[in-house]
This record gives sequence, structure tokens and C-alpha cells, in this order.
Amino acid sequence: YGFINTCLKSLVVEKYGEETWEKLRLQAGVQDSFLTFEVYKDEITMQLVDKACKVLGVPADTVLREFGKYFFEFCKRSGYDHMLRTLGGNLYEFIENLDALHSYLSLSYQEMNAPSFRVEKNEDGSMHLHYYSDRRGLCHIVPGIIGAAALDFFNIEISMKIVNQTEEEERTGKKEHIVFLVTQKPLFPCKERNEFSSSSQCFVDSEKQFENQLNKEDLEKAKNASGDRGNSVCPVKKSHWKTLRGIITLGKGKLLRGFDPVYPKSLWIDTKTFCNGLPFHIVFDKELKVKQAGVSIQKIVPGLQTMGISLDQYFRIIHPEVPFAISSIQKFINSQFVFQTRREMMPESWKERPMLELRGQMMWMESLQCMLYLCSPLLRTLHELEERQMHIADIAPHDVTRDLILLNQQRLAEMELSNQLERKKEELRILSKHLEEEKKKTEALLYAMLPQHVANQLKEGKRVEAGEFKECTILFSDVVTFTSICAQCEPIQIVLMLNSMYLRFDRLTTVHDVYKVETIGDAYMVVGGVPVPVPTHAERVANFALGMIMAAKGVQNPVSGNPIQIRVGIHTGPVLAGVVGEKMPRYCLFGDTVNIASRMESHGVPSKIHLSSSAYQCLKYKNFEITERGEIEVKGKGKMHTYFLIRNKSATENEIMGRP
Repeated sequence: YGFINTCLKSLVVEKYGEETWEKLRLQAGVQDSFLTFEVYKDEITMQLVDKACKVLGVPADTVLREFGKYFFEFCKRSGYDHMLRTLGGNLYEFIENLDALHSYLSLSYQEMNAPSFRVEKNEDGSMHLHYYSDRRGLCHIVPGIIGAAALDFFNIEISMKIVNQTEEEERTGKKEHIVFLVTQKPLFPCKERNEFSSSSQCFVDSEKQFENQLNKEDLEKAKNASGDRGNSVCPVKKSHWKTLRGIITLGKGKLLRGFDPVYPKSLWIDTKTFCNGLPFHIVFDKELKVKQAGVSIQKIVPGLQTMGISLDQYFRIIHPEVPFAISSIQKFINSQFVFQTRREMMPESWKERPMLELRGQMMWMESLQCMLYLCSPLLRTLHELEERQMHIADIAPHDVTRDLILLNQQRLAEMELSNQLERKKEELRILSKHLEEEKKKTEALLYAMLPQHVANQLKEGKRVEAGEFKECTILFSDVVTFTSICAQCEPIQIVLMLNSMYLRFDRLTTVHDVYKVETIGDAYMVVGGVPVPVPTHAERVANFALGMIMAAKGVQNPVSGNPIQIRVGIHTGPVLAGVVGEKMPRYCLFGDTVNIASRMESHGVPSKIHLSSSAYQCLKYKNFEITERGEIEVKGKGKMHTYFLIRNKSATENEIMGRP
């Protein structure tokens, strides 16, 4: 389920950051988010674990152990805290009831394929934990989960070591079977952790310590109390300490493990009442011969009315997946057993219905050498009840299955609603992500037309005031004989030629951090020091101009097939800049500096960079090679002293072109 993958994502993001998760998921080729109640392929989780090992440079067993610890905390945060805490009073009981928890969760997560656990106590206080799973290679999660639970719930540290790892033989099907040796290391003295420990020696020590600490006054009161109630509570003669322990047990709830049950000499219930009161139960012997069955199970499986028939003829064991033999059942006697009726042995009316499943516990009766299967129908919803043409009345009033069906019906409806909300949330997240991407594209387009700070002011509905810049450097360029080329070519050829040239020039504006003002036909206009004033405006524009000359050599003249030639003119001076228009606003430059820069370009020489006197003054001490052109007649300006920019003496061609 998506719950597992969400937990894995949360672990990576929390410990290593969003960037690591993004890298990991891209390498694994999986989506960014998972729906809690959606079923996903195991391969997705395996891929994520595998890539996590490679990305983080950590062994698989370490990753899985960390995931196990985090998964325990994640489950607690997700609302399963109380459910986990109440599984057992000690670690043994906790592990013993994990299968029951999975069985309950399967009511909601109906396609859940959970592992199975079996635990055995050893004389030295250690335990052997048997772990069964259809999924190979995930056993190292178990020490992480169990270790975290032991520390959090029972205040004990444990160590878990694999002592056996085999192909499953105890259960049907091919399952991985791992045996862990669990040894406990208490954090507190035995007295303080008595409620957490399952060790009998610990209990005895606590008992003695408690007995010694009782003062004489308490003992006298206890004896008086025992005289008053001893006969009525326990007819069997006991020592003073046993009586005292029983009184304290009943009175204050202490020393609960000292309780001794009282059994009647004979069973005060007749056979008919027992079979009616427990309508779903079966008693069978070592040969699986049926000795007794409840009335409701007889009604559904009439074959059970014939005493002595073999139980395995009518049922198969679904969980745990063990052979139908008394030895296998005894080995897993603490597990919940799920039986399913065999279709071929059911009455004709059941042929079209789904098979009935029973869930319950096994109890071995040593004196009778028989097994009691105390069970209830395994039904999750009213729909499943209807499919089997059964009714609530078929289930005993004391059986909580009645309530469970109704509650789970409501729970499934809530889950479906939650699932729909989660899907909508995911759809909104994806739409929001797409919207953000489109917004970035729109902003990129806007910033290509206007300076960023100007565009932001316009987006906010503010008026953009014109700004005066004391000094900036302006560049104009055009294609030599452009009119002649246009006369001899198809329009599409001109478009392709200009596009090829402008793409190169546009890249250079980013390399040298200059602002592209506009293009008109073959003319290209750039400014340095506007809209953000910088002291190096002239050097930036000069380097950009050198790059333009180099880049133009890569653009082909569609008429001659030779590289095109361009003229470049540069001038430095003051300008006024501002936004003009509302429908298609443009960031324009005004002032005589623009006119002179344009004149430098129009009076220039092919494949040369023409500098005005003011541009030369800004560059003459900046490591550029510049030659004097002399005085020329400039239209509308008279005589002007101009120069040619040859090269940058301190920069290579690759640096000018922005190549690595």
C-alpha cells in the first residue's frame, strides 16, 4: 500500500532533504507521491530501497533497519499509537499479537499481504522470533521495528541476531523463514519494570521483595481481611502469603500474575446449550475427525452433522499457511486460524456464492486429546454478508462480529471518502505544480520583453517611472547588404538566417550580462549599465561585440553561401529609460546617446566594431586592443574622431564565446 512508500519518502526527506528524495525517485523511476489506500507494486518499494543504498552509500541491511525504526514512529504519528500500545503487556505478548493486528487491519486494507510472526520463549529468558514473508530480503526491517517498540513501550533494549535462514518448510507455498534470537537488556531494575518483563524469575524476586517490605500492621490487617473473605473467595486451603497475595490482587490490582483461577468440579452447561451458545465452533481429534460442531456451522456445512468425518475434507487452512495436520496447528496454536470451506463439498445452493471463511483460535484439550476451534464468520461488510445469503441473526448476539461488520461498513465508507479526498488533493497538487511551471514560462517570456524589476512592478499594478542613467554603453549592429540579400531570397530563408543569428546573439547577452533592448529587421540593439547600473558597462558591451563578430561567422548567407558580415557601432553616454505603451509595453531608451550609437553602426565597416570617442575613453585602459580610425563625417553630427575595437588582450575566444 501507498502508506509504506509514503513512510519511505518521509524518512528520506526528514533525514536527508528534498533534493536527495528527488534524486532517489528519479533514479528509481517512480512518482513523487503515493495515495495511502492505493495498492502499488512491490517492485516500486524494492527499487526505492535499492537506489537509497546507492545514493546514500549505505548497506541494504542498515537502510532497512533504519526504515524499520522510522516505520514504527511513522505508524504512531499516523494514529496507530494506542492500537500498538494495547497489543500486549510485555514484548512476548506484543509480538504474539502482531498477526492479530494484521488480521484486523486487513478488514480495511483488504489486499494487504503482511508478514507473519511466531515467538517461542527460552529457559534463559531469551526468545526465538520466527518471521515468515513472501518478500525476500526485507528481514532486516524486523529488528528495527521490534527494537523501537521494545524501547518505547516496555523500556527495554534488545539485540536481535539471525540464527537460521531457510526456505519455508513449515508453511505451504514458498516463503522466507528467518529465525531471530532476541535477547533483552533491561534499562531499569527488575522491580521497576515488573509489568514489562515476562521472566518468571523476575516476578519471583519482586514477590519476595514485596513480602519482606510489608510491615507488621499491614500483615495483621491482611490476615483479618483473609478471615473475613478467605472462605468465600477460595475454598482451597492456602498459606497466609498466598491468601494475602490473592487479597491484594483483588483489592488493588497489584501482583496480577499471582491470580489462581477456580474451576467447577463439573461443567454446568449441557451439550445443546453449548452448541447453540457457540454456534461457530468445531472440536476435532488428532486424526482431524470431527467430534462436535456448533449449530450455525452445521447449517452452512451439513456434512459436519455426520460425526467422525475428516475436517480437511470440508475446509482448507488459509492462514497461517500450514499443512492441515494437528502437529502444524499445535506449532502455530497462538496464531489466529482462518478456515475456508471447500466448494466441492458445499450444498448446491452455495455453488454460486463466495466461499465462507471462519476466523478464530485453536485450543488444545489435553485430557480429551482434541482441538477446539472457537471461531466466527470472517465477514468485513454487509455486502459480503449478503453475497453469502447470510444475516446478522445467524451470528450469536454475544459475538462482536455483528458489531464489527456494521462498524467496518462505516469505516470503509469513511476510507473511501478519505481516498477520494486524497485523490483530489493529489490532483490539486499536480495542477498546482503545472500552474507553477506555466507561471514560470509566462514570467520567463515577460522577463525576455522587459527588465525583471520593471515587469514585477507592472504585475503589481504599479506605475513605472522613467529613470535617468548618467552613463551607459549602447551597441547597434546590422547585416551588410541585407537589402540585397532580401531581394534575392525567399522570405523563409531570411527568417531562418536572422533566427540563426539572433539565437547566437541572445546567448551572448546572457554570457556577458547585457540587456537586449530590441531587434528591428536585421538591426540588433544592446545596452550595458541599464536597467541595472554597473561600472563595467563598457567592457561588457565590448566583449559582447567581439563575440558577435565571431558568432556571425557561423551564420550562412543564403545567396552566396558564405558567412554573413555585420557592422557594429558602440557609444557611451547618458540616457533616459522607461516603459512605453500599455497593450504591448516596451522598455525604451531615449537620448542623443542612442542616435550616436546608431550612427557609429551605420558609418562602420563590415566585420569591424566602430567606437565613438567616449566609448574609447572607457576602454583604453581596460586591456583591449584598439586602433584609431581618425576623423570622419557623421550625418547630423559633423566631424567625429572614432576608433576600431580589435580584440580583448586578456580573454580567449572560448571565454568571449562563453564556451567551457
